[in-house]
Amino acid sequence: MKIVILGLSITSSWGNGHATTYRGLVRELEKRGHEVTFLERDQPWYASSRDLPDPPYGTTVLYGSFDELRDTHVHAVREADLVIVGSYVPDGVRVGEWVQDEAEGLTAFYDIDTPVTLAKMTRGDFEYLHPRQIPGYDLYLSFTGGPTLKRLQREYGSPRARALYCSVDPELYFPEHAPLQWDLGYMGTYSDDRQPSVDAFLLEPARHEPGRKFIVAGPQYPDTGRWPANVTHQPHLPPAQHRAFYNSQRFTLNVTRKDMIAAGWSPSVRLFEAAACGTPIISDRWPGLESLLVPHQEILLVDRTEDVLEILRRTGEDERLRIAERARQRILAEHTAAHRAAEVEQYAVELLSGVAA
Repeated sequence: MKIVILGLSITSSWGNGHATTYRGLVRELEKRGHEVTFLERDQPWYASSRDLPDPPYGTTVLYGSFDELRDTHVHAVREADLVIVGSYVPDGVRVGEWVQDEAEGLTAFYDIDTPVTLAKMTRGDFEYLHPRQIPGYDLYLSFTGGPTLKRLQREYGSPRARALYCSVDPELYFPEHAPLQWDLGYMGTYSDDRQPSVDAFLLEPARHEPGRKFIVAGPQYPDTGRWPANVTHQPHLPPAQHRAFYNSQRFTLNVTRKDMIAAGWSPSVRLFEAAACGTPIISDRWPGLESLLVPHQEILLVDRTEDVLEILRRTGEDERLRIAERARQRILAEHTAAHRAAEVEQYAVELLSGVAA
């Protein structure tokens, strides 16, 4: 197939989790024989921090405005068998309407932020998707599975909503023998709704355990000067350093945004990356998590600071490694970028077969 993807970014992972997802997906689609073009809005905050300015798979094209996109790339959209518009694309509503008007093949919306998208639309915030557009997309690819898929079809009129979870690239994320520098680490951009969990599950344990070392990697955190002295803050960690980051921790922390907890079935890409590196995960709870990793066997769930302290103090090395290895095997068997590319292909073939019939 000829596939065109209009996504937030593939060239820069600064402050977003979209780029690593798109990189794995495009590479694996190309491996399966598809011709993929990725169209990215040239944004100044990404232009100054591109960690993959020229991806070695597919064709990446930067455009400066919606008008340039419309005037220069209309033929690519018309000729594609499948056009995918991603969440948080600048001028996303206009882009989506234009794609639906011009595309002659299948159209899909790829929502890497489904619970956030639905919450925004409920508030009347149509930053990158308007409810009226959803029935016009042949396929709604959602980072969230479970009951949300039925809601997209029932309440919003999607003709076909399917889960397309985030994934991990096993060529980039794997165990390495390296010195353990941190007892617990966390990677994620600051957000108001996640910060209480970061406070309870990392900063507070650090205060109780001054002899242990902790790290938070991610931009936009305020007041880091008030953090405990045994917590290191690294404002940006490019993907090339993610594997080393996970492999340097005894445990890594996964915390989830409120909208995603409420929706459930919304795994973070960081969860898959950490598991693939063989780093045991401490996580908050949300519906559907047990369908991805088995609690207490493949992932450790916590509700309060004391739970984290108990894990740090009482988990032996053999048990820690067993938990990590079970999670790694599970993720590699079900949640790699190759799995996601095969799912996109399957969904498209099903639709094309239906049209042909």
